[in-house]
Amino acid sequence: MFRPLVIAVALLLSLTATGTVGFRLLAELSWTDALYMTVLTLSTVGFGEVKPLDETTRLFTTGLIVLGVGTAFYTVVAVAGFVIEGQLGGALGRRRMKRRIEAMQNHVILCGYGQLGRAVAGELTGAGVDLAVLERDPEVAAELERADIPHHLGSALDDEALQAVGIGRARALVAATASDADNVFLTLSSREANPACRVHATARTEEGSRRLRLAGAYQVISPYSISGQRIASSIVRPAVVDFIELSHPTGSSEFSLEEIVVAPGCAACDLPLADLLARNVSVSVVAIQRGSEAIRIRPEADDVLQAEDHVVAVGDSENLARLAELAASPSD
Repeated sequence: MFRPLVIAVALLLSLTATGTVGFRLLAELSWTDALYMTVLTLSTVGFGEVKPLDETTRLFTTGLIVLGVGTAFYTVVAVAGFVIEGQLGGALGRRRMKRRIEAMQNHVILCGYGQLGRAVAGELTGAGVDLAVLERDPEVAAELERADIPHHLGSALDDEALQAVGIGRARALVAATASDADNVFLTLSSREANPACRVHATARTEEGSRRLRLAGAYQVISPYSISGQRIASSIVRPAVVDFIELSHPTGSSEFSLEEIVVAPGCAACDLPLADLLARNVSVSVVAIQRGSEAIRIRPEADDVLQAEDHVVAVGDSENLARLAELAASPSD
């Protein structure tokens, strides 16, 4: 984008230097008068000559005028292209992002792309979750553009901005702004626009946590509280923390803790946990979440999987992939 402008400036400087030296040598002018004559010639203002010119100098001037007009035309085109390309590129980029967001269904909206928001976005995109970011800082929006993350430039407190990121179609919203008051307002706005959308909010204070729960947030997280608990646990229960890190998807390529949803009509429906091994799935199911029931820890071997169950399982990546395939593939 900048190359034509650089070329135009280089041409103008080169012509100015050439004209100044030429008038100095051919017309025997002072350096000041030679520069003055060059500028008059290149700009074609026609103020007149400093002194009468001979035939050779007139031919030199004619060539300088022709080159100057061509360079001036190229410069105008380069500047116009730079402006138009920048504006057009920005407009096309925004339009492309808008189309990507409009095509999303059952996605996650992230409000606030600060340090915490970046961590959330990294985890969600790494897990293949459709994500749309709502951010009001143009510089951050430019960063999102470079990262090719679908986003909309606007305030999370604006109802139109929430509609622009598809609040009516979203399954979850992360309220990660730096203000507890803004997160409370955002929670209320999102629940009004889409009661089925689960709001996961961050709180800096206990009062903020209380108000977010009153506002209807599905989950309220205090980063400072969790960080403190994590540090204390690392000191008091280091083995537990090591296990949690090992079970994280990025902690080990051979072992992880995953949540898998059982699709209706899939091969895993009505299948007892004890029969998983017969299906070549060697995992440990540690919990099952069924509808609005309380989560069941350590289910029995004769427990039967049902559609829409959220199954938490521990195992290696290969067996977890087989379980996910079994929970998604149609029944024979």
